[in-house]
Amino acid sequence: MIATLFLILVPRSASIPSGEHLAQINAKEFITIHTRNTPTTYYEGRQGPTGFEYELMHRFADYLGVSLNLNASHHPESVLPAVRAQGDLGAAALPLLADSPGIHYTRSIIQMQPLVVYRRGLNGIDEPADLVGLELGTLSEAGTSQALLVLQRDYPNLTWKESHELEVAELLARVESGILDAAIIFDHQFRLNRLFFPNVERGFFLGEPLSLAWAVPSGRGLGLLEAANRFLQGLQENGTLEQLVSRYFGHDDYLEYVGTRTFLAHLDERLPNYTELFKQAARDTGFDWKLLAAVGYQESHWDPTAVSPTGVRGLMMLTNPTASEMGVADRTDAAQSIDGGARYLRSIKDRLPESITGDDRLYMAMAAYNVGLGHLYDARKIAEMRGGDPDNWQDVRAALPLLQQREWHSQTRHGYARGGEPVIYVRNIRRYYEMIEYVERSRQQFFQLEQTPTSEEPLLLFDIIPPIEQ
Repeated sequence: MIATLFLILVPRSASIPSGEHLAQINAKEFITIHTRNTPTTYYEGRQGPTGFEYELMHRFADYLGVSLNLNASHHPESVLPAVRAQGDLGAAALPLLADSPGIHYTRSIIQMQPLVVYRRGLNGIDEPADLVGLELGTLSEAGTSQALLVLQRDYPNLTWKESHELEVAELLARVESGILDAAIIFDHQFRLNRLFFPNVERGFFLGEPLSLAWAVPSGRGLGLLEAANRFLQGLQENGTLEQLVSRYFGHDDYLEYVGTRTFLAHLDERLPNYTELFKQAARDTGFDWKLLAAVGYQESHWDPTAVSPTGVRGLMMLTNPTASEMGVADRTDAAQSIDGGARYLRSIKDRLPESITGDDRLYMAMAAYNVGLGHLYDARKIAEMRGGDPDNWQDVRAALPLLQQREWHSQTRHGYARGGEPVIYVRNIRRYYEMIEYVERSRQQFFQLEQTPTSEEPLLLFDIIPPIEQ
């Protein structure tokens, strides 16, 4: 793994708590944070640095009014020694552990629940006793081994392998390939990684949750710790922390909804045939190509020959009038369909009132693509009648299903509509878009897995934890 060390400039901001350590950070005008290069923590995405804890780190540096200096060369066991010896802060999916001399921990950021995962096809992995006799692996110093040590008191014959060289994705790759039967990771790590390992099954929770926290060196004043706690408390109180958790770790329900295998199969077998067409349409219309691809998946699962019971057809499911309006001669021609669908979505978005802005404008355009612009305007009217904001998607989304009720649609210009459908339609597209975006930004993170053979002797990477002698 390549060490990463760089500065990110952020503006100076408001006053912060005092302290010796914090004063030193202010004097040098940057904070050094020791972290790990993992999808759950920090990595280089297509548009630059990203990751759950990276977002927090960057915001914290901004809060302090200093630059961010990252050292991402670490594995879990090297972070705390680096913080004690030379760093300002450790942010690397660290579990809050009581026996950490020379370290103060911040308040809990999220809860981390140890989880048993196992290779698809192994049956009867339902309870702790089923782990005895398995080739079981976990990461050293990551917190999950503590749950195994507690379990071993009740099951003295339990044994497992710990690695200080691997990361979670590499551990899951070894479960999928058969080197390991099962592994202990955290639930949020599995939710983030499972898209890439469809042959790894969710098992059961093991032990009690641990708290993810940041680490600062003790003995240098409490100013930095107090600043970090105030910062994290603020994020929790204003909802930002919950939004980031949902953004990075909220994919599990999406995968359950779509079906991991079906989506992955279509993503690998179908989407590459149309990616360049979506990108060209995006260049022509100003949309994100992944959004257009998500619309195409919702409409037809990227099938240019698809036909609905109502007669709409093609990859973007255009009606005859829409196809004629957009100059599409052959709705089953993928290039024409994608181009026509993208231009139609753009024309709808452009016709919306200027008072609708941002994501609200995009979501309403997508809803109108499904239900028609007239019915969308009717839903905006209903939203206003109910005391809501007709320019706010949340209020319009709540009003759309009311188009199915005579009490409401009788008061509108265009009358009855199956208003629940555009609500589901927009929700699904947002889910597909997030998954496509996640796959695109993460494939480079996992490329090294494809380049690293997993058939090597596993003992070279693992320390064996033996059973308890009786």
